[in-house]
Amino acid sequence: MIHKILSLLASFLLVFGFPVLSQDYTLVIKGGHVIDPKNNINEVMDIAIQDNKVALITKNIDPKKAKVIDAKGLYVTPGLIDIHSHNFFGTEPNHYLGNGMEALPPDGFTFRAGVTTVVDAGGAGWKTFSTFKEQTIRHSKTRVLSFLNIVGEGMRGGVYEQNLNDMDARMTAMVVRQNKEIVGIKVAHYSGQEWDPVDRAVEAGKSANVPVMIDFGGTIPMLSTQELFTKHLRPGDIFTHAFAELGSRMPIVDGQGKVLPYVIEAQKNGIVFDVGHGGGSFRFSQAIPALKSGFFPNTISTDFHTGSMNAGMKDQLNVMSKFLNMGMSLQQVIQASTWNPAKVIHQEDLGHLSVGAGADIAIFSIRKGKFGYIDSSGFKMDGDQKMDCELTIRDGVVVYDLNGLSRPYWNK
Repeated sequence: MIHKILSLLASFLLVFGFPVLSQDYTLVIKGGHVIDPKNNINEVMDIAIQDNKVALITKNIDPKKAKVIDAKGLYVTPGLIDIHSHNFFGTEPNHYLGNGMEALPPDGFTFRAGVTTVVDAGGAGWKTFSTFKEQTIRHSKTRVLSFLNIVGEGMRGGVYEQNLNDMDARMTAMVVRQNKEIVGIKVAHYSGQEWDPVDRAVEAGKSANVPVMIDFGGTIPMLSTQELFTKHLRPGDIFTHAFAELGSRMPIVDGQGKVLPYVIEAQKNGIVFDVGHGGGSFRFSQAIPALKSGFFPNTISTDFHTGSMNAGMKDQLNVMSKFLNMGMSLQQVIQASTWNPAKVIHQEDLGHLSVGAGADIAIFSIRKGKFGYIDSSGFKMDGDQKMDCELTIRDGVVVYDLNGLSRPYWNK
């Protein structure tokens, strides 16, 4: 309540041209172009942080003794949320993205891209989540959440992910309810003709009141995505790898470059279309026609692992930069990387800069020039804009600072 009163007082003082007096702020970000889609903010403002929370957001905050970050000419946003990442890393051989060596420890790759929250997309199942929680979640500075795999063994690859006997809706829902870090359920890589993995995941999702993320495809002959959207998924469930073009899955854009009508209808009816770029799941031949026709993803994510980070994906900012160059506005790109994913995973305390919210904040520059972007098939697109992360704040603390914006000069 006190923060809301201070914001109202600040607005009153500004009407009469007075600078806003500070309380005992620990940090003030001054002069940045703030983009906060939840609160419809898209203008130059100051942000004050106190007790690891956003204390005030307005113009002309007097920092007094607070540390000041000069963000003039830069963009200030909520910390980014990557809802399709793979962070259940380990040293088990042949474990793929569940306690294996192709997943990645989050802290080495998140903050440098402005990401403060990741959601591991199914690395762990109900049998292995306790290991993931102890091994990664509890020891990461990044906020690590999880989609729990419908397969009890998690994303071990091979025959493990084809085992219908290990897809237990009741046990999956129980483990979801027991762990606040789990925000949804994941289905991936199943190559059979049965709908059982999807239906069991949705059953568990209903029981635990969480969404389901579907990595669909892998079957020949192909299962129908129209049937998936209309007969199996619910509003709020997530179709990831939306712009993939796989031989074993129907693409969303037809051979004439038109988004299929039932795809447009599915999005209108509440199916969430997530980018999930990955190492093999994003093509310009799908994304560019879709965006030109006005079909935009609901959420932008990476499908982060060793293969994708060293290929066309690279990191969250590189994926966002692609969509900026393909025609989405900066406001839309930020919304698809902050407030939209927060709502999708039912974590509405994240993804915004409301007074009283935890101070997860990213500061970006946008470079102008000629830049090359690569899709997961190895094709290139030129762009004239590229987003770079200058500084990241997690829970009120600076955790990444590219050019020393938060640091004093050595000789002063």
